[in-house]
Order: sequence, then C-alpha cells, then structure tokens
Amino acid sequence: MIKNFKWILFASLAFVACNNNDDEVMIDATSSDGKPLTSGTAVVTKYVALGDSYAAGFSDNALFKLAQEGSYANVIAQQFSLAGGGDFKTPLMADNVGGLLLGGNVILGPRLFFNGTAPVPVSGRPTTEVTNKLAGPFNNLGVPGAKSYHLLAPNYGNVAGIGGGTANPYFVRFASTPSTTIVADAVAQDATFFSLWIGGNDILGYATSGGSGTNQTGNLNPATYGSTDITDPTVFASTYTAIVNAMTAKGAKGVVANLPYVTALPYFTTVPYNPLTVSVLGGGNIAVGQGTIAALNAQLYGPLKQALTAFGAGGRLNLLSATAPNPLLIIDESLPDLSLQLKAAFTADLGVATATAYGVIFGKARQATKDDLVVLTAQSVIGSSPQGIPAPLDKFGITYPMQDKDVLTKAEIAEVKVATDAYNLTIKTIADAKGLAFVELKGVTDQLASGGIVYNGFTTTSTFVTGGMFSLDGVHPSPRGYAIIGNLFTEAINTKYNSNFKKVNVGLYRILYPASL
Repeated sequence: MIKNFKWILFASLAFVACNNNDDEVMIDATSSDGKPLTSGTAVVTKYVALGDSYAAGFSDNALFKLAQEGSYANVIAQQFSLAGGGDFKTPLMADNVGGLLLGGNVILGPRLFFNGTAPVPVSGRPTTEVTNKLAGPFNNLGVPGAKSYHLLAPNYGNVAGIGGGTANPYFVRFASTPSTTIVADAVAQDATFFSLWIGGNDILGYATSGGSGTNQTGNLNPATYGSTDITDPTVFASTYTAIVNAMTAKGAKGVVANLPYVTALPYFTTVPYNPLTVSVLGGGNIAVGQGTIAALNAQLYGPLKQALTAFGAGGRLNLLSATAPNPLLIIDESLPDLSLQLKAAFTADLGVATATAYGVIFGKARQATKDDLVVLTAQSVIGSSPQGIPAPLDKFGITYPMQDKDVLTKAEIAEVKVATDAYNLTIKTIADAKGLAFVELKGVTDQLASGGIVYNGFTTTSTFVTGGMFSLDGVHPSPRGYAIIGNLFTEAINTKYNSNFKKVNVGLYRILYPASL
C-alpha cells in the first residue's frame, strides 16, 4: 500500500525553470508608445504601497531580500523613478534565507527551493531579528499575514502582542511606534500616489485550513475573529472605505486591485481528489494493488457501503476500482452524523468497542468528489498513519478519512467565493467613486488555468513548480509572477492617468529561486 504520496506527486516533475542568473533587472527607460515618458495626470513623486504578503514580495513560503526587491510594488516604483518618482524604501530582511527570530529563537523558518524532486527548505538559519527595529519611514508597507482590518489596528507593530496574536512580527520590525497603524504610517508620508491590494488574507486562512475556521459573516467585531476566519463583508467594506478615505484625503491618486478566487491557486489545484490508482495502492506493483483493492472492498468498503445504503446514505461511498483512479476518503463536517447508526450496524460482527470506533471514524465520512479541493500540504498526509489508530484503519485517505483541515469541500468553496465577490464589489465601487485606477485581477487566475498568460514570448501558467507564475508555497507569486502583476498594475495606471510607463520584460525574471542566492 502507498507509503509516501508526495514523492509520487512530484515524480513526473523535471527541473525546467528558465532562470535568469542575474536578479538585478534593468528597467527599460523608454515609454510604452514611443513618446516622451510621462506620468500623465498622476503625480508619482512620493509613492506608498499598502497591502499584505503580495505587496511585500513574499515568495517560496518566506520573506527575504531578493524577493522583496522583486515585489510588484517595487516593479511599479522602478517605473515611477523614470518619471519623477522618488526613493522607494523597503524594510529589507537581513538575508536571503528568510524566516524570523524573536529573542534569538526561530519563529518562522527558511524559504523553500526545488531540489529536483520536491520543494524543501534551504540550509541555513534565519538572521532577521524582529526586535532589531528599522528606521523609516518606509514606502513599502506590505505586511505578510495582514488582513484588511489589520491596516487600521493600533498596536499591530507592538512586540508585546506577538504571542497573543494582536501584533505582526513583520510590522513590529518597522512600525514607527509600537502603537501606530499601518495606514497612519502611510498617511504620515504625504504620499502623492498609492497602491492598495488587500483582502486576500481575509479569506485565505479559512481556505488553506480546509475551512476549519469560522465564516464570520454577521459578526461585526473583528477583535473576536480567529486567524482562519472569513471576514464579514460589512467589516471589509467599512475598513476598505476608511483606508481609501485616509489615503486620498490630501488629494493623492492611486491604484487598487480586486481579488482572485484563492481556490484557483496551486495550493488547491495540485493534489488530485482521486489519486488512488491500482499502481499507487500497490506501491508501483499492479498485482499488489489489485490484491489491496480486493481486500479493502471485502473488509471495509463493502460493509460500509452496505450499512450506509441501509441508512439512506449509500452515495457517500463506492467500492474501489482496479481500473480507474479512486477518490480519497474524507471527513465532511456538513454531513448528518451517522456514528450511532454505524455502531449499531457493526456491533454484532465487530463487538461494541470496534463498532463504536467505526461509528466515530466513519460517521461523517465520504469519498471526495471533483467539487472538493485537497490542499497542497495534504500530499504528505495521504497514506500516512493517524496517531493511535491500529491497522487496518491506519491509512489517511484510504482507510481513515482525511481530516477537515486537509480538504476544502464544495460548500466551503462556495463560502470563500461569496465573500470574495462581496469584497470585490466594495473595491470596484470605491475605486469608481474615488476615481482610482482599477486592476482586474480576478479574471487573471482563469487565464492562467486555461492556456496561460503570454508576455514577451513566454507563456506563464498556474501549474505548480513548472508553470512560472507561482512560487513553491503554491500561494505566492514567483519573481516572474510578480513582474506580471506589476505589468497589470502598470496597464491600469496608464489607462486611468494617461501615463505611458513601459511594461517590464517578464522573460528577464526567474520562475524559481535556486538554493543559493
């Protein structure tokens, strides 16, 4: 039977990254239309970027110097510098290892690299100490992990709040004072132009945790939210309005972007819902796989299917096939709990203790469908053994259900999309009301999944590792991905303000960072 699913997942991947070995990309000083370069009606002398990990340049599951320098905000700032834009100061990390120290202790680990088989952490220890305060002000105010309401939260940069979750270690490093807010530090700079891309984290934590958080729609008090909760759309709307009002109060112009469905990220689309082929179940041996399937059907799937059918829930489970890929066994918290019924059905044959265990384990279990999304981290869970569970029920996804955190169900996906649509309505409404440039990013993920985006002769897709758009964490962009996003912002700025900034050549940007930088 399967021993380590993740190596099977990556076995077909080859290291085909078309890397540029020089990360210092020279910006083309010409315009997009051959005319003298102009910022049009936008004044770009003082540019401030607000946002989350995307604005910061987070990549490969970490923040590090080269990634920060390649953020979409920095791409924009480099263009602005050719038309009167000033310095764009970034709170750089101390190294290219990534990760953070707090009081000398590692609280966030190093970045990932692809070793030819799978993403693995680079060697080395983080050297960026959170308590080593940086002197600002900083133009790039992108803070990894920040939700919309965090931009207005006092003490979000107070080191004393890190343990309790009320402060962010990244912002602690460069907040002007412990009690300040991100927006306050932005407003204090009297920016003439700003970018704002925020809201992804308001639903991302819920999605990456397999929907194990709470949909807080209807709860207007974000102080009561957990890190994996969905932000109430009304809270998002009031927060977003306040941020934009603060940034435009003195006449600054700006650009805002809407949100893609996070469920289209490689984090959710890489691991198939039905990876259990006869070869996988046989560890590469077809004959062993056929025997395994026959035994599972006779000893587990058949009896479960019979019992569930008697209770009107036979659709939860089908017998395993020796000729087609089989779906994972998962927990679905939305299902009626049939634990007591299953206990009663199996007591005569298995005894009270074992029958009770069957009821608990399979009372809300079903096989996954094409409408479910298995999260990227579940690759190392499939086929592994749950703690304290004896054979033959000791294989996650096969004889023991994948847990809630490993799978985003159809109902949970719908919650993510409903919230995203509500946030996007707010973003577009405010952009129009304030006369801001607007970047349509929601449709970009669809393009990436259906043929890809073509720039400078390079086709970039959302395929994990080899597609070029996303880094090895499956959520954040690669260097080339950030360049593409920067170009999309540039297009929107040119359209709104009659500027003629030239888009960067995305072929000059890596699709993956190597182990050594």
